[in-house]
Amino acid sequence: MRRAGLGEGVPPGNYGNYGYANSGYSACEEENERLTESLRSKVTAIKSLSIEIGHEVKTQNKLLAEMDSQFDSTTGFLVLCPM
Repeated sequence: MRRAGLGEGVPPGNYGNYGYANSGYSACEEENERLTESLRSKVTAIKSLSIEIGHEVKTQNKLLAEMDSQFDSTTGFLVLCPM
C-alpha cells in the first residue's frame, strides 16, 4: 500500500525526511529527543536506586548474620547453665 504524497516532488536521493515537511519532521525528532532524555534520566535514577538497595541488603544481611551468631552463643550459654 502506498501513502499519498510521500516522496512526491522530492529530488532523487533526498529521502532523509521520508517525504514529510521539514518542520514536522523536526518536531518529531525534537519530541523523540526530549522523550529519550526523559527516559534516560529515569533509567539512571532506577539504576542508582537499585545499587543503593543492593548496598542496604548487604548491610542488613551482615547485621542478621551477627545477630544469628550472638543468639547461637547465648543459646549455648543458656544450655550450659542449669537453672
